[in-house]
Amino acid sequence: MSAPVKLMIVDDEPHLRSSLTFWFREEGYDVLSAGGGREALTTLVREAPQILLVDIKMPGMDGLEVLRKVRETSPETTVIIMTAYASVETAIQALKDGAYDYIVKPFDPESVSRLVKKAAERYTLLSENRELKARISASEPALITAGGGPMAHVLELVDQVAPTDTSVLVTGESGTGKELVARLIHSRSPRRFGPLSVVNCGALSEGVLESELFGHEKGAFTGAAARRRGKVEVAHEGTLFLDEIGDVPPKVQVDLLRVLQEKQVTRVGGNQPVPVDFRLVTATHRDLEDEVAAGRFRQDFFFRIHVFVIELPALRDRQADIPVLAQYFLGRFATAMNRKIGGFSPAALAAMTEYPWPGNVRELQNAIERAVVLCKGDTIEASHFPFSGPGPAAASLTLASAEEAHIRKILSTMGFNIAQAARALEIDRVTLYNKMRKFGIDRP
Repeated sequence: MSAPVKLMIVDDEPHLRSSLTFWFREEGYDVLSAGGGREALTTLVREAPQILLVDIKMPGMDGLEVLRKVRETSPETTVIIMTAYASVETAIQALKDGAYDYIVKPFDPESVSRLVKKAAERYTLLSENRELKARISASEPALITAGGGPMAHVLELVDQVAPTDTSVLVTGESGTGKELVARLIHSRSPRRFGPLSVVNCGALSEGVLESELFGHEKGAFTGAAARRRGKVEVAHEGTLFLDEIGDVPPKVQVDLLRVLQEKQVTRVGGNQPVPVDFRLVTATHRDLEDEVAAGRFRQDFFFRIHVFVIELPALRDRQADIPVLAQYFLGRFATAMNRKIGGFSPAALAAMTEYPWPGNVRELQNAIERAVVLCKGDTIEASHFPFSGPGPAAASLTLASAEEAHIRKILSTMGFNIAQAARALEIDRVTLYNKMRKFGIDRP
């Protein structure tokens, strides 16, 4: 649960400060107060409120001066000016100086409450966008390229399509960074101030997926104790990212197609359509054309999502990036574990470059984390990797063969019931599907 928005009332009238403080605390805000400009600036440094409600006429330091100081020291803080009718021109000047809005005294609590609520929503939206950019910035090295390479083309495509509203299909093996590409597209699009709504379609059964996507009304099914908005509705004015779109059942494909065509969604158990406006990004590790040919994926839905395709290369096809990615992950995990590890030995670099990385960037990340845990010195050695040592290829093949045999045995025992087999193997269905694809295991 997120912390309440912190609001500071700045006014030299004690009665007004007390009344507004009581009102906004009842509204759920974390409320501070100050009797003058200098006190407000001191409190601003110590408490960092997100919104200031400032009277324009105060002895000593007036509201305009407070506004200017706040803009200098804390430009992200939202300032709302309170003013008497005679000072409206001054309040308009405050807007030019960077105030969010102004309200004229005397005002009723409902009016100022609505204004503060709008400011709080704006602050929350901007904060979420900053956090998204920070996450993207922290993760972007997973898309870095060494002297160009295949990922340079991927980033060019991202920059080309991001400013548009075109539907995007991201393809590639598991672990190549498809969700990261979706987040990059969203963060560089005009919809970046809207929500990014993410659904992993492969991890949910058909009934649960319907409710997750479209929401439900109270009493729509057993356990539906209240109305719930679906991820499609949540994505309004933002981006909807559907991961593992190839695993969506045909019935849900039809429902999604209808949503895309009509731009409205009807919750499960309801009959009132809700208008929605979102940008669609999908991802899959499957060959959807083969799925269409096999009758497992609807052709009309395929054409609807197969508009602009970005294919991510496997890590084995971008070997030049492996040392750079490895160093990035090393820095991240060493910092998190408070370890002083500077780099990799030549043998470790050679082992990483020669290894085929079937799990792609995700497997590399996990391998580096494990190596940091095992390392007792200041350099990662080849022996810290599970795929290194005498006869690495043979050891890897032996491990892979044992894993394949175990998966085949469990699937056979469970009559190829994917859900039951995944539970027996203690993995999710998406991981099981990926391993079946890796080992060429087909359902009978």
